[in-house]
Amino acid sequence: MKQAQTSRKSTPVSDDSPKQILIVDDEVPLLRVMREALTACLHCDVDSSPQPEYGFELAVRKAYDLFIFDFAMPMIDGTLLFFLIGKVYNNMEPPRTVPPLLLVSGKGDEKRAQELLKEPGVVGLIPKPFAMNRLLEKIKECVPGIEAIA
Repeated sequence: MKQAQTSRKSTPVSDDSPKQILIVDDEVPLLRVMREALTACLHCDVDSSPQPEYGFELAVRKAYDLFIFDFAMPMIDGTLLFFLIGKVYNNMEPPRTVPPLLLVSGKGDEKRAQELLKEPGVVGLIPKPFAMNRLLEKIKECVPGIEAIA
C-alpha cells in the first residue's frame, strides 16, 4: 500500500519556488483528484497521504504553506492532526510557523465542524462533494502569492 505520494511540477512559472501543500484524506480517489488538479492548475508542490499518521510524518519533515485535511477520518481526524502538528511545530528549535488549515468534509454541516472555523489557523471548510474550481479558489484565498498555471 502506498503510504504517501508526492507530485512535483517540473517547470516553474516564475523565479519564486512553488508553494508547498499537504493533503491528507482517507478517500483515496478524491485525494488523487485533488492532488492532480492542484499540480495542473497551480504553481505548487503537493504531498499527500490517505493515512493521518503518514501525513503527520510528512508535516514534521517538511515546511508547508497550506494543509488540506479531511475533517472526518478514522482514528485521527483532520483537526486533531492539525493540533498535533501545531504542538510539535511550537516545540521545535527554532519553532516553525503552523500553516493555515483548510478542511474538506462530507460532514460540513455538523455543529462541531462549524465551531472549528473559529479556531486559530482554520481558514475554511469545504463540504463534500465540491467542485474542484471551488477548492482552487479557496486555496488562492488562503495562500498569498500562489500562482495559477497559464
